[in-house]
Amino acid sequence: MTVGILNLAIFICDADSLKAKRMVLHSLKARLKNNFNVSIAQVGDEDKWQKATLAVVGVDADRGNVNRTLSNVVNFLERCDNINLIDYTLELI
Repeated sequence: MTVGILNLAIFICDADSLKAKRMVLHSLKARLKNNFNVSIAQVGDEDKWQKATLAVVGVDADRGNVNRTLSNVVNFLERCDNINLIDYTLELI
């Protein structure tokens, strides 16, 4: 069994308040869960309007599947219009 942890730092372009940020993050989390079957949590920058730090976790018996899934999450975020991916780290355990 392999556990993959993807830490993301993102910039939310359209957020002008914490409420707007929460709405964007809620939508983003739902899309990632539905499209990639991963778990997501905000793990930092809760008090900043336009920045968020997220942890995305995937589990699979095959190491390659976990790596591919989390890489697809990164590719998905790079194509999002209202979100800029600042930085990310990927760790497989």
